[in-house]
Amino acid sequence: MQILRIVANLPVADPASVDAFYGKLLGLDVVMDHGWLRTYAAAASMRVQLSFASEGGSGTPVPDLSIEVDDLQAALDRARKAGIAVEYGPVSEPWGVRRFYVRDPAGNLVNILQHAQRE
Repeated sequence: MQILRIVANLPVADPASVDAFYGKLLGLDVVMDHGWLRTYAAAASMRVQLSFASEGGSGTPVPDLSIEVDDLQAALDRARKAGIAVEYGPVSEPWGVRRFYVRDPAGNLVNILQHAQRE
């Protein structure tokens, strides 16, 4: 048996209410819309990962989602332009990521990160 996909299902009263955050801010496409459920996806292939944590690192709360981007500054600029409050960071962490935390419109804590560039 092989895992084909893992999907995070986050509760929200109105699935369309997160379009600006996940679509415009993060550039994800709506790939399925049943009204009561909306699925967002990126074209890139990704490895399947599940993380279980007692904290979010550096004493922060455990985020509901972690989203890795290729340009953290661009994501931060978009968040600020959209008026989204940054709850933590941006900060370079000792384990080799630069990141910040924001909340999506449903209140989920989202860790947006970029791995440090290797020189």
